[in-house]
Amino acid sequence: MVSASLLSSLLAAATVSSALPSPPYRRGTGTISCPVVLSGFVKSSLVPTDFDSYATSPFNPDYVRGSEKFSQSLQFPNVTSSRFDNATTKAVEVTIDDQSIFQSQNGFRRAGLQIQGDTNEGGPGTTGVRTLHFSVKQDPQRKLNLTHEYLNVWHESADYSANQFNFEAGTIIGRSGDPDTFKVLNRQNTEVWSTPIDYTAWQNFAITLDFDKNTLQVYYSKDDEPLESVTSALSNDNSGGGQYQIGILKKPTGSSDVVNEGYQESNLNEGQIYGGLFLEDSAGGCISL
Repeated sequence: MVSASLLSSLLAAATVSSALPSPPYRRGTGTISCPVVLSGFVKSSLVPTDFDSYATSPFNPDYVRGSEKFSQSLQFPNVTSSRFDNATTKAVEVTIDDQSIFQSQNGFRRAGLQIQGDTNEGGPGTTGVRTLHFSVKQDPQRKLNLTHEYLNVWHESADYSANQFNFEAGTIIGRSGDPDTFKVLNRQNTEVWSTPIDYTAWQNFAITLDFDKNTLQVYYSKDDEPLESVTSALSNDNSGGGQYQIGILKKPTGSSDVVNEGYQESNLNEGQIYGGLFLEDSAGGCISL
């Protein structure tokens, strides 16, 4: 039997998908050339309370967050459109504060977006060839503390035992390196590519996962520039199903048990701005640049 909440999620996802015309079509300066599998575009008309309901939010209203509802934590900054957004859609900012504790993960400060329709097992995001698009911009009023390690975007396996890839920022625990960079790590947590964080521009990323050939490939650009491949198709273990996570997971310092304990500053007020969120079908080498 399908639960009421799951049914609502699937119906909302179908509504969002059906609202998108067939490719190619334009959103801002970027052209979406491939079928959209999961849409995380935020309509300009949405207000904070819309993100608390399956019927109106493009994301799961219950995950991933602490006690605060998304209407209390999400922000809508007055910024220019990202490459794949336009006047009909807008950016959304994921924020964390002292109450951003998911379930009993007391070591983390965490809030994140899961696109409706992205199920943990047997979902449309883990078959064939899929490319996740996202753009990020920094909020000067809600800066990240890069002495910590941040997971911003990742794909987590269905049993929660591993991530097929991580998109991170800050100081990776136990490693040397420049904290002021975005880094892409593979399933083995090996860094495969990095770029400096730009504090004024939109930074656009696309990560292609080939679930048939078990490869990972990264694309990148700034502002309105077309995406370019910055890695080849690299060998990667993409097995295990799971879901895409988009937001902020801030790890503590000073602990070997980062999930459950460690140092986090008080009066926390940090954020990451996102735009142009969607997952496309990249069968046959199709990718929106």
